[in-house]
Amino acid sequence: MPVRPRMRGVVVAACAAVALTAPAAVAAAAPDAPAPAAAAAPATDWLHTDGNKIVDEAGNQVWLTGVNWFGFNASERVFHGLWSANLKTVTRQMAERGINIVRVPISTQLLLEWKAGQTVVPNVNTYVNPELTGMNNLQVFDHWLQLCEQYGLKVMLDVHSAEADNSGHVYPVWWKGTITPELFYQGWEWVTTRYRNNDTIVAMDVKNEPHGTPNQPPRAKWDASTDQDNFKHACETAGRRMLAINPNLLILCEGIEVYPRPGETWNSPNTDPDLSPNYFYNWWGGNLRGVADHPVNLGAHQDQLVYSPHDYGPLVYEQPWFQKDFDKESLINDVWRPNWLYIHENGTAPLLVGEWGGRLGQDARQDKWMGALRDMMKEYGIHHTFWCLNPNSGDTGGLLRDDWTSWDETKYNQILKPALWQHNGKFVGLDHQVRLGGAGSTTGLSLAERYSGGDGGDTVAPTAPGQPAASDVTATAATLTWAAATDNVGVTGYEVLRATGSGPATVVATVAGTTYRATGLTAESTYTFTVRARDAAGNVSPPSAGRTVTTPPGDGGGGGCTATWSVANSWQGGYQGQVTVTNTGTSPTTSWRVTWTNPSGSSVASLWNGRLTTSGGRNTVTNEPYNGALAAGASTTFGFTASGPSTAPTDLACSAS
Repeated sequence: MPVRPRMRGVVVAACAAVALTAPAAVAAAAPDAPAPAAAAAPATDWLHTDGNKIVDEAGNQVWLTGVNWFGFNASERVFHGLWSANLKTVTRQMAERGINIVRVPISTQLLLEWKAGQTVVPNVNTYVNPELTGMNNLQVFDHWLQLCEQYGLKVMLDVHSAEADNSGHVYPVWWKGTITPELFYQGWEWVTTRYRNNDTIVAMDVKNEPHGTPNQPPRAKWDASTDQDNFKHACETAGRRMLAINPNLLILCEGIEVYPRPGETWNSPNTDPDLSPNYFYNWWGGNLRGVADHPVNLGAHQDQLVYSPHDYGPLVYEQPWFQKDFDKESLINDVWRPNWLYIHENGTAPLLVGEWGGRLGQDARQDKWMGALRDMMKEYGIHHTFWCLNPNSGDTGGLLRDDWTSWDETKYNQILKPALWQHNGKFVGLDHQVRLGGAGSTTGLSLAERYSGGDGGDTVAPTAPGQPAASDVTATAATLTWAAATDNVGVTGYEVLRATGSGPATVVATVAGTTYRATGLTAESTYTFTVRARDAAGNVSPPSAGRTVTTPPGDGGGGGCTATWSVANSWQGGYQGQVTVTNTGTSPTTSWRVTWTNPSGSSVASLWNGRLTTSGGRNTVTNEPYNGALAAGASTTFGFTASGPSTAPTDLACSAS
């Protein structure tokens, strides 16, 4: 089954002591941000959301770029590595190297133990950490929070598992054994109450990687019910209960593993996806398709909601999309956009990729995936926390080497550092008063410095790009080109915005160049496209003049239906595809027809649930007698096998009568 569990093995690290100095920072593109504000910086560092952005209390946009450090979730009940590393040194190094938030996995069991006063003295090397002598694990955590405040770091807590267990994340849901859903909520309420006045902890990730499939109960689902296994309801409930205590916390809701395909329900059998798939599959925690139909509702505090998918590479699991040629654009179109990137593009809420990363230099596809995700998150301004600091993560390795004191400089410099928030050569923190790296830091800025203009930063926005020109317009696609914008320093990218009819414009793509192929359009529909530029400092230009495009009818001129392409499976030299036909009209159809041109090097070998004719590389599929009649809003599918790459066609069109 294309379900991708991650078994994070834990390996005991060797002991050594290596001194480290932080390297100089380099500039990288930051998310869009307002011009420096003249008003005084906020006194507290609480964060909120504004559309798909996270902002401070003055409305300045921020970018959360961090790392995971696990151990408190495990049986040791304290950060791993303190048997070799000094807590203060590692914390300072993270801040000096530009990490502005740390995601800390914990367990519900640990929270309930702390609530009951049941602390333990953890296994810490007090020769390396003399300041921790005699401290219990809760005191160690509180001491670390003080270090974070000293170095300008912020913290996110993540309930990684119900029980304190190195492999607890493997269990698919948020309850287990004596840990009931109600105790899960109570654990969150206790920790929220304890730290409600401490703006070092700014975010709570409700539950790590809820997952499971219908034939493997218990499993997490996502719908409108109040069922115990509905994670949408669980995240909503936990979030509301925490926000009733501290309305300033960011609440992160991860995805699940599977989601029913159109026409299927949570009661549909989990049939072999290679033959007749009933569900969309993705990484544990990475499937947020359900948000489109069932968004999380935090009531009066909806501006605290962040969705948080996870994404990994082929060294963690051989997902189908890694078994064919892929690049950043194909991953966006085939994996990230349908599963979660659409939430950002639609302006629904911000995204924070809570886990990503892996080993470097062992598999070319792994390195290609990691670079593609890094670049996409930079271009879109997606928040993220890298997995992980720990070298004892069995399937990914860490930023620290096995001695827990020296850093994997290649991984840090090539993968993580370019995706950290930087401005004018310095890393940007999330604390208004304290520089990232501490008061005397030469590598970091505070938020107040970033937005006061006191750092001599670039505050000049690019000029508006030229009005887009449209060419190669089909029923489902159009190519846009525009004249470049200019900037006093340099333009780093362009956002393409699309409005349908008289509706609002939303960002549908971010590109580095001055051309974009808009796909997924509907025949006989009117769209208006505009473009805006941004620079490395986060300044955004005014939008270009709009270009209105009206798509022609699909073949047959009937309209009334849409065709949606997906790939169910792939192998060396071929793949299995599926097309979903949906009646978009207000009356039933009696027949439908779908057409497309084979992408270069591809041809259809066999097809079922439809009748295929091919001429000159162009396919026409008409309905069978049993599936031509579709009620308004109803769907049917046909499948096929094909040779060649599984590239989606650019001219897929549907007509109905």
